[in-house]
Amino acid sequence: MEKHPMTLRGAEALRTELNELKTVKRPAVIAAIAEARAHGDLKENAEYHAAREQQGFIEGRIKDIEAKLSNAHVIDVSTLDAGGKVVFGSTVVLLDLNTDEEKTYQLVGVDEADLKQGKISVTSPVARALIGKAEGDEVALEAPGGTHEFEILEVRYN
Repeated sequence: MEKHPMTLRGAEALRTELNELKTVKRPAVIAAIAEARAHGDLKENAEYHAAREQQGFIEGRIKDIEAKLSNAHVIDVSTLDAGGKVVFGSTVVLLDLNTDEEKTYQLVGVDEADLKQGKISVTSPVARALIGKAEGDEVALEAPGGTHEFEILEVRYN
């Protein structure tokens, strides 16, 4: 099976969520099911059906996280020395030459991507255009709204 890159921070977040699901949420939903069963007729017991549905979501998420972690190639970004080049896990500060706006992105695994947090998938067009470039390089990106040009101001490994 193919391994997928994941930052150490991303893997730790998944392990924390997995632990929460197994030690807090799973036992709580099992207790809720037991309590709902004690109320009698299960066919018309909304609490029972809601708890069973919640149990299904929890078990599905546990399997999903376990699969992601088992297929992860975890990379500790802080130990990278890519000679100032943009690589998986690096944080890149860009200057949009069209708008004079600074943007900061970290290149992360597909499962960690969250644009609101400035984390973009290493497979995204922006990340693919940045990989291998260094501070001072200019990058042109074709977007639906036209070409955007960026200058790489800084590359960090943290």
